[in-house]
Amino acid sequence: MKVGIIGATGYGGLELIRLLHRHSGISSIDLFTSSDEGELFSHKYSYLMNIYDTPLHKIRIEHLAKLDVIFTSTPSGVTSRLLPPLIGKGPRIIDLSGDYRLSAEDYSEWYGKDAAPESSLQKSVYGLTEWNRDAVQDAVMIANPGCYPTAVLLSLLPAVKNGLINTDSLIIDAKSGVSGAGNKPNQMTHFSETNESLSIYKVNKHQHIPEIETGLARFAEKTRPITFSTHLVPMTRGILAAAYAPLADGVTEKQLQECYQDSYQNETFVRLMPPGPKFSTNQVYGSNYCDLQIHVDKRTNRATIVSVIDNLVKGAAGQAIQNMNVQFGFKETEGLDLVPSYI
Repeated sequence: MKVGIIGATGYGGLELIRLLHRHSGISSIDLFTSSDEGELFSHKYSYLMNIYDTPLHKIRIEHLAKLDVIFTSTPSGVTSRLLPPLIGKGPRIIDLSGDYRLSAEDYSEWYGKDAAPESSLQKSVYGLTEWNRDAVQDAVMIANPGCYPTAVLLSLLPAVKNGLINTDSLIIDAKSGVSGAGNKPNQMTHFSETNESLSIYKVNKHQHIPEIETGLARFAEKTRPITFSTHLVPMTRGILAAAYAPLADGVTEKQLQECYQDSYQNETFVRLMPPGPKFSTNQVYGSNYCDLQIHVDKRTNRATIVSVIDNLVKGAAGQAIQNMNVQFGFKETEGLDLVPSYI
């Protein structure tokens, strides 16, 4: 297949290149830019010398229309304007930005930008692969989930869907590495600001709040608002999300564990870990795994459900390729059967 990547110079784009490079079904990868047309990609990123000494292409609709699949890894507000002429016109599209995940009303409120046309939003399928595989298979346009929502939804949906936890006061505490903010320098992600420091940001205002709430409503029919707090950790990759909720009346820890085992027993990329002394982001580093761990505090009857992912892989490029594999009938692990880089 012929693949195009718009936004190839960002962290998500670089991960797409790394993973697609080892995919058996890809014959070519065209890289697109809005500002560096003609420059060799390996001149921008020398670690790709003799691997991707290819020129960057200007974004042209006629060029994009000839491809089989297009990945867009751009800041929010770009693809809402760029993609409508292409949707349903030939190539499958997998958008890693947030432009097609929400309703127009929610997007305008939480992102503070104009939404994509309603006709385009109606054609978009939310690409949480493990929970929406059938819809993904036939989709012409996939809204790849955000990194935080991927970690949170995979960790909560079995319990919420089966009514095993009380969601009236659902609290989610999440922490991410700096790469989740992209590669454009700013004060918040400056080394001097992040090193030896832990910070909380966008309190009660994070744009992934409505995405998580929409996902819970879509797949588990849960419509209550959540409390979701995000923190920046001085590391490059990884997300750890811990959700806290009381068990529903009469529910035991054994029932909760069995629910997750049943939900994910056939899912390669979701691993249910036994309780242990260490559960950390480095156990999924560089991989497409989402690892889960479940604890119940008998004193408070409260469940703690924890997930870890690599935000650039399962939270972005890896899940996007997983969706592509489903769309085109490849083995779902094709290009993604990576052992985590633990050290």
